[in-house]
Amino acid sequence: MSQVYLLGGAQTDFSRNWAREGLEIYDMFSEVLGDAIADAGIEPGQIEVGHVGNFVAELFARQGLLNGFFGQAYPELASIPTSRHEAACASGSIAMLSAMRDIEAGHYDVACVLGLEYMRNVDGRTGAEYLGSAAWQGHEATDCNYPWPHLFDRITREYQQRHGIDSEHLARIAEINFGNARANPNAQTRDWKFPPGCFSQDDELNPVIEGRVRKMDCGQITDGGACVILASEKAAREHAARQGLALADIPRIKGWGHRSAPILLERKLQLSAGQPLLFPHIRAMMEDALRRGGFQQVTDLDGLETHDCFSVTEYMAIDHSGLTAPGESWKAVTEGRITRDGDFPINPSGGLIGLGHPVGATGVRMALDCARQVSGRAGGYQLPRAENMATFNLGGSATTCVSLIVGVGA
Repeated sequence: MSQVYLLGGAQTDFSRNWAREGLEIYDMFSEVLGDAIADAGIEPGQIEVGHVGNFVAELFARQGLLNGFFGQAYPELASIPTSRHEAACASGSIAMLSAMRDIEAGHYDVACVLGLEYMRNVDGRTGAEYLGSAAWQGHEATDCNYPWPHLFDRITREYQQRHGIDSEHLARIAEINFGNARANPNAQTRDWKFPPGCFSQDDELNPVIEGRVRKMDCGQITDGGACVILASEKAAREHAARQGLALADIPRIKGWGHRSAPILLERKLQLSAGQPLLFPHIRAMMEDALRRGGFQQVTDLDGLETHDCFSVTEYMAIDHSGLTAPGESWKAVTEGRITRDGDFPINPSGGLIGLGHPVGATGVRMALDCARQVSGRAGGYQLPRAENMATFNLGGSATTCVSLIVGVGA
């Protein structure tokens, strides 16, 4: 495939509550766009096309047509083509893929991808209701208080039926991600304090939300934006020359995978009944990304930024990526493989549990964090060895799944 490079990018501080600051979703958009342009070292007028990833701005902010904010922020962008993409929690990744297609087709040389979500302006119950719109309304999660904890508890119970699953391993995943977040200056939970015993099955210290899903298993409702500047090989080569860099030092997207499945969780589980993997389409997506990137297996990579909207989601990503055999994700957890100093670090950023989950921004943020890792710009959460990193971003109950492999060098 044609080469697509990441010239730079930015994310907001995910601990901020923009509504409490008296700021709107446009303020978030314009701030992260300006920071990304500065980080990439380009002029606004060099951007030729813009893509926005967002899930539910109409509900939380009563605002649609977010792609119109590009021209609002910079007069140089007032007439460029722009669009908005929605795929629930994978909205940012779909925006990334769309911008990549623009560049690969030769239509444009420089693209801007911006993902954002404004969600902390309502109470928790209302937020859960709004986010539940990515489930099939009236057909699932109809008898619960919190739709997504309910559905991911169902995934936990399916693991229990097929392979067995220990809640202590799920708690350890959460503990690792909260720990990683302490080193990330943009993480929502970086300053949180955790009393002894909270990563346990103690109903007071770690209360049940739905079924086997407890408080510490849950990703964070977060305001935030992330933005990256993508470029063709021609534009990246010119950029490298201006910056005094080698082209091989600029991160590029080496591989990608994109698969979808029926919206109803029970339909997905019916389709995989009797199989070791709950979601075979996720394994196919990862294999697509590895093949397109010229890699044989996931351990050829140096780590993963994965979707941990709940701890069981990361548990699922471990065996579905091929890091362990199906149902044996616990081995990677207990052996320390997924910690920042393990042989296959997962979510050195803190992930959705520790860093936060502004839904439409997450896919873009994952790609940005991978680009920072492979270019040695991750700061306090930099891995000691990172040349090739992958993302895994999902929307709904794994209805839309996307993986990007970001690396430097050949």
